[in-house]
Amino acid sequence: MSKLSQKPLSQNSLTQASPVSERFKHVRATSRELGAPLSDADATVQSMPDASPAKWHLAHTTWFFETMVLKPNLPGYEVFDESFNYLFNSYYETIGERQPRPMRGMITRPHLDTIYAYRDHVDAAVETLLDRGASPTVAELVELGCHHEQQHQELLLTDILHLFAQSPLKPAYRDPQPLGVGAEPGEARFVSFDGGIVEIGHDGEGFAFDSEGPRHRALLEPYRLADRLVTNGEFIAFIEDGGYRDPLLWLSAGWADILANKWDKPFYWSKRDGEWWTMTLRGAQPVDRDAPVTHLSYFEADAFATWAGKRLPSEFEWENAAAGLSMDGNFAGSGRLRPKPAGPSSDGTLRQMFGDVWEWTRSPFSPYPRFKPVEGAVGEYNGKFMCGQFVLRGGSCVTPEGHIRATYRNFFPPDARWQFSGLRLAEDA
Repeated sequence: MSKLSQKPLSQNSLTQASPVSERFKHVRATSRELGAPLSDADATVQSMPDASPAKWHLAHTTWFFETMVLKPNLPGYEVFDESFNYLFNSYYETIGERQPRPMRGMITRPHLDTIYAYRDHVDAAVETLLDRGASPTVAELVELGCHHEQQHQELLLTDILHLFAQSPLKPAYRDPQPLGVGAEPGEARFVSFDGGIVEIGHDGEGFAFDSEGPRHRALLEPYRLADRLVTNGEFIAFIEDGGYRDPLLWLSAGWADILANKWDKPFYWSKRDGEWWTMTLRGAQPVDRDAPVTHLSYFEADAFATWAGKRLPSEFEWENAAAGLSMDGNFAGSGRLRPKPAGPSSDGTLRQMFGDVWEWTRSPFSPYPRFKPVEGAVGEYNGKFMCGQFVLRGGSCVTPEGHIRATYRNFFPPDARWQFSGLRLAEDA
């Protein structure tokens, strides 16, 4: 997930505390709602080193507001618990030592109830600070904290899915829900783009993470982009054609993962009586052949594209195609919590550009021309992760509404599979 940093906001964008206060209250309430179905045990267990317990997500986002906003800016603020700076710091080297990431599941104390008390304590203090009339700098920090928390809301859901998938009971995070029956998405059509010199990156209006800028020019060759995401049914055809057994389809590092991990299907898939099933946030369910395939690594997405005689788009091609499109989509607020089949096809119209699944691109996560991290602790994240990661675009079915932009650059290592990640095909024109 695109990590915590910030492109400076315009000075008049957040001068009023009221909109920031309302956003803060909404984001904080949403996190509490996401945690409501979880027991203390659910929220404590860490299912793998790359995942974090829900309790940690709820506390870490609170720690951000306490450490970055309250301690420097609210005179007389009383820290809730001094030990939390060690327990719930993430990667901030400049702030101090912290619990090792693979050991976050060892934080059995404090109890989940104490974490909610911590959130209440910090929420009240932030609202006091905003009620006094926040400076633009403080308002920007609160806005940054809200976007940071929305990232962790998505991570909380992906990490809970991974945890529940390890249980022999395969519990549902939300009540099971039957798959809807709708029109088939139809064959993918390819939409043509002329290429040329295009403007890429955030334009400076409103919030963005620092890795989304500076805005700059990029040269694109003419290309075509599929009008919808690749479906489960299409990926099943890849499996049945021996896609996981043909080394010629795979990058060398991906083939090494095939051999080492015995990958032969997307993450969370299994077979029952000859039918494909998958684990979802609504429990184990039959694979919907018309819905977008998800929980793929970059290696699997690239191998499928090679098998299909196509390729993955670059992130610049994707952003150029997405510019000006409506950002409506199947996000977390829909309550579906799983990808949805594409709507009806229309010539020349791209579908599913936002929501459903994060789309792997062929682009490494690297700095744009003239990129410089912001100063201070909040600038520690994006720049130092610009090695060994690939960019994903568009958001997913567990991304909060209002959090995504056409310029938003998510990033993960190429073997990551537990995220809601899929693909859209591209080809040269």
